[in-house]
Amino acid sequence: MNNYAELQAKIKKLEGPIFVFGASGFIGANLIKDAFTVREDCYAITHDANSAWRLKLLNIPTKNILHCDITSAASVKNIFGLYNPKTIFNLAAYGAYSKQSNVQLIYETNVNGTVNILDCCGDAAAYIHAGSSSEYGTNSAAPLENDQLEPNSHYSASKVSASYIIQYYARYKKVPALNLRLYSVYGAWEEPDRLVPVVIERARAGGYPKLVEKEISRDFVYITDTVEAFVDAALNITPAINGNSYNICTGQKTTLGQLIDLVRSEFKIAEEPVWGGMQNRNWDLKDWYGNPANTNKDLGWKASTPLREGLRETYKWHEDINYTGVILPAFNNPRLNAKISAIIACYKDNQAIPVMYERLVKMFNETKLRYEIIFVNDCSPDDSEQVIAAIAAKDHNVIGISHSRNFGSQSAFLSGMEISTGDAVVLMDGDLQDPPEIIPLFYAKWVEGWDVVYGNRVKREMSFFMNIIYKTFYRIFRSLSYIKIPVDAGDFSMIDKKVVRELINLPETEIFLRGLRAWVGFKQMGVDYVRPERMFGKSTNNWRRNIGWAKKAIFSFSFVPLEMLSYLGFILTGVSFLAMIAQIFARILYPDVPHGLATIIVLVLFFGGIQLLAVSVLGEYLAKIFEESKARPKFIRRSVIYKGKLLNTSTEIENFKKDNQVVK
Repeated sequence: MNNYAELQAKIKKLEGPIFVFGASGFIGANLIKDAFTVREDCYAITHDANSAWRLKLLNIPTKNILHCDITSAASVKNIFGLYNPKTIFNLAAYGAYSKQSNVQLIYETNVNGTVNILDCCGDAAAYIHAGSSSEYGTNSAAPLENDQLEPNSHYSASKVSASYIIQYYARYKKVPALNLRLYSVYGAWEEPDRLVPVVIERARAGGYPKLVEKEISRDFVYITDTVEAFVDAALNITPAINGNSYNICTGQKTTLGQLIDLVRSEFKIAEEPVWGGMQNRNWDLKDWYGNPANTNKDLGWKASTPLREGLRETYKWHEDINYTGVILPAFNNPRLNAKISAIIACYKDNQAIPVMYERLVKMFNETKLRYEIIFVNDCSPDDSEQVIAAIAAKDHNVIGISHSRNFGSQSAFLSGMEISTGDAVVLMDGDLQDPPEIIPLFYAKWVEGWDVVYGNRVKREMSFFMNIIYKTFYRIFRSLSYIKIPVDAGDFSMIDKKVVRELINLPETEIFLRGLRAWVGFKQMGVDYVRPERMFGKSTNNWRRNIGWAKKAIFSFSFVPLEMLSYLGFILTGVSFLAMIAQIFARILYPDVPHGLATIIVLVLFFGGIQLLAVSVLGEYLAKIFEESKARPKFIRRSVIYKGKLLNTSTEIENFKKDNQVVK
């Protein structure tokens, strides 16, 4: 293995700032880690990789982690404009693993994403692309870079396309760019479900994993050598080689049988391996190894770590980092690799929306969370729709929804929830009374295993009298409800995807989400916070609306009004019976006492009022039944802005819904 100090010296020579796209992946995380040991002008660029746990465990500073969607030209241009990077390593890719099966996303990421980055590299000193040995497809036995490319999968075809795109930009637009075709890279921070990490973990336990055919071969390259290949490529681009592709490999064919024999002797495993316990994958090729001759000649790079030594170093890393206690929990807990969908219901919030967006993005970046922001314009009479469209054009993590009319905040939340793609959603009002800075507290509890984390309004920044009114109502409502509903809890909450799925599948059209949220059950807990005043404008709530909310809550989740009518009927019947008896005795005992008309009028008014009250209560329940029987949709979307594109036909919106809805 080369001296690590030599690698660090080379990294210092790179022209900065340095961008590492796909930095949360296996190779990208190692590259950003090694770069950050010697310089601070290097930035980890992440978006949708399911491996953000690496950057968390590596403690890369928040200010050096940037979010960018490379499938969005606007998003890429924005980040280049802010930082003006000179050395760009692009390791962002999708489709290399069997679990990455979205064909459209394969081409959007590997082809369109490459074009978007190269379009911004006019002033760059070097663009180094992570290609793949998969580009050779079935021509996989020690091919040279100019040999026939025979792609045998969508992923393979997309990487071949990227290599030709790089060649075009290098030779016709003079972008200094190289494509590195990586073979079987292994070492620290690799996905725990990959071959070498699984073999190492089983070796630590004194055994072997399930094995396929022993004659299948690979070309194993140690991670430190691979990082050095990227650095060497950036330092050695010349016009003569610009646009070329290079094999990053050892040139040594290693069968799985040889790998297991090496592991057996190195780690003293007494057990005999059993072959054929696992079926070959459909993309497995018997001979898959490279030829590094051109790489050695043009870049001066050569893999210097023997497989035995690389396995030994990997084994040591597994032990040093407490692999089973640190890496496996981080990898296996999807909540640590989460994508959060913030859903904001907007009505007359045009001034607050940009502030909400900035505070949300700042919070997500600081928390190192992947995010999606869904603004739902509930037919606001101001220019909220235009404000949202401008934000969505710059940041493709933002989706804008506009309703055909005002359906209310509850329907707005459901509209966003239905198309959200996050592992959890956060429901927020658009007036900034739900502070984004509270979301990390929600997230911490959600990671612990709570399925619903709601905000407890311990105090509202409003008059003492109004605070008392609200607190009193919530306690009355809780005492009346047939389910346990938290007091002082509004819509502001983080809800796990499985709970979201249940909520949006509920058929009722009269929606009171905080009640339904409690009704569906699951593990729930509250987080205290102070609800601030509106930053802009005036509240759209008034006494009439608040009474309407109270009625909706009570008549949706309580039968107590009906029970009270029953009790009142029994009581009044009993009182009437007693009054009748008393009247008879009075007539017998005091026959000359006059009886006035006023008493009769009072009794008529009293019982008439009781009857009207009873009818009105019954009417409220009948009105709810009538409304539900219509089975009208909870909302109608007039348009959707997705990845900067306006979708406003029913077909476009329906297709978008099918592709993105959380109930898939």
